[in-house]
Amino acid sequence: MSIFIAGGFLFVHYDGIDRLQEKMDSFFKKDTKDKSPPKKVSCQSVSSFKEESDDANDCEGDLKTKPKNTFRTRKFIAYEDRIRAYSTPDKIFRYFATLKRVEEDGSSEVFMTPDDFLRAITPGLKQPDGLDLDSFIRFDPKDSVFYYLGNNALISFTDFVFLLTVISTPRRQFEIAFRMFDINGDGELDADEFDVVRGVILDTTAMGRRHRDHATTGNTLKSVNQSALHDYFFGPDGKEKLKIAKFLDFQAKLQQEITQLEFNRLKQDTRFDRYEPEGGRITEVAFAKSLLTYAGFSENKRRLMLRRVKKSYPENDEETSVGITFKEFLDFTHLLRSVSELDTALTFHTLAGAAIDQATFLHVAKVVANVKLTPHLVDVVFTLFDENGDGQLSYKEFVQVMKNSLFRGLDKPMDTGFIRFVNAIFYCIYHEVKRRLE
Repeated sequence: MSIFIAGGFLFVHYDGIDRLQEKMDSFFKKDTKDKSPPKKVSCQSVSSFKEESDDANDCEGDLKTKPKNTFRTRKFIAYEDRIRAYSTPDKIFRYFATLKRVEEDGSSEVFMTPDDFLRAITPGLKQPDGLDLDSFIRFDPKDSVFYYLGNNALISFTDFVFLLTVISTPRRQFEIAFRMFDINGDGELDADEFDVVRGVILDTTAMGRRHRDHATTGNTLKSVNQSALHDYFFGPDGKEKLKIAKFLDFQAKLQQEITQLEFNRLKQDTRFDRYEPEGGRITEVAFAKSLLTYAGFSENKRRLMLRRVKKSYPENDEETSVGITFKEFLDFTHLLRSVSELDTALTFHTLAGAAIDQATFLHVAKVVANVKLTPHLVDVVFTLFDENGDGQLSYKEFVQVMKNSLFRGLDKPMDTGFIRFVNAIFYCIYHEVKRRLE
């Protein structure tokens, strides 16, 4: 058995594949709390292990079968999108988490898988039937296949909030926070100092401001010493110090791991054999949909934008629709991390009277992010955001969409605005009365 790290998640590779598959088969035959169909639960849960199992091919077929977009499904997705946008971290975690570990003494703890985490932060992804709020797959650590993965393969509530903070906070902000609390200036923090930094950063995020500890559900934020990432950051004895370079490397790996999970999901949604998961490509339309995930556009506008891409890259035309590789997809996400610099550069070009055509965009991407985008990917981006068909980018709208995509919508206030409106009214009334009394 060997342990390795992929992005922000820790995994254990078990050498006995046959025994592992036997455990998985016996586990998924058990009744679950929600009595959902065994085949659906099996495919949902097996997706994380499909590369290690010969029998996972059966689930591949189920994953490729795209469910019908019925009225009921659309309503469920809209409801879940409202949970992502306006609910507290506690409710989001309880809704999208699918696993519940029950100990011999009757105590229990809820966990997320990496796939659950991706669904929790991605609008439009439907939660599996029967696994909604406070509905979980119950497993016994001694009998379950997850026993071989160890606790560190799963995401607790504390880890969930921490990972949300990491992906929604700019790199520069972490650098400043580290230096502010680095008393001796050696560029390292111990566990207690890092707890302070984590708390400060959490309070600056929309997700952090919405969090309230819920003792009744067991979802309370714990110290980093009780986190699955404690050993990774501070060693088994907790006496090592965390360097800023190591933490920033962890942030980059986490973002890349999420990008990989997202790309794998997009591959599963494709309908053509030439875009099989083994092929490492997604369709241009799937890539365009991923760009609009956090845009917040109306359904009509979104449909019009995607129609341009479908018309330019028909999925039944192998010469035109060659697909987007993971390398192209990853390079574009690297460009997103420099979206502020990209905005400045494109603004300079506009003020200078220069048109933002595809050649200019390729040059700017190379200068500001040191990434070499392919002309094909840039053509897809221009097709999506070129409203009047003049071959130039509507860059203001493009930049705003990219900023939303960078932070996955987590930087927006997590409420409808009504509470802030009422608070503003009371604030004005209070100060006006105070001014008149003086």
